[in-house]
Amino acid sequence: MTGLLLIVLFYGAALLALAVFLEPDSFVVRREAVINAPPRQVFAAINDLRNWQSWSPWAKLDPNAEIQYEGPSAGPGAAFEWSGDKNVGAGRMTIVDSRPSERVDLRLDMRKPFAAANDVTFFLVPDGELTKGRWLARTLGLGGDSAARKTHVVWSMSGNASLASRAMNIFVNRDKMIGDQFEKGLENLGAHLSS
Repeated sequence: MTGLLLIVLFYGAALLALAVFLEPDSFVVRREAVINAPPRQVFAAINDLRNWQSWSPWAKLDPNAEIQYEGPSAGPGAAFEWSGDKNVGAGRMTIVDSRPSERVDLRLDMRKPFAAANDVTFFLVPDGELTKGRWLARTLGLGGDSAARKTHVVWSMSGNASLASRAMNIFVNRDKMIGDQFEKGLENLGAHLSS
């Protein structure tokens, strides 16, 4: 009986190792929503990290987290560090690039509960331009968003998946876990901008 148990444990461990090995070594989590505010207002809410406390889903998880801001108040170089309970961990977020009313690129460096470095991007497009073909004209400088009343926002995060992260993804769906928070954040952002 002990021999059979050892064989089952050996093959079980081998199957688990194979499953971890077959997990992708990179990931992308992406959610999108239409927000009832013009792109310039949505951009201002995202590009100034001090605004994030009003809509970030993680700010609601630990309102007592310690926060420290660095650099300019908005745009490239703006950063904040946080340290909180197990729900938010500890890390640093820095804006690396931003284009008014179009996008904000950030670098997310987590320290706790585990170390990770990921890229976060917010794409902003006046609602309707993706399907009506006006986005290309605006990108080429032939149009603006002055008449747009709503904004299509895409929030994405990408990065490399460490071995531990790949193993965790077998038991906890990363896309669902992070994606659910992105959905709450986009909902909170819309509510914040409509108030």
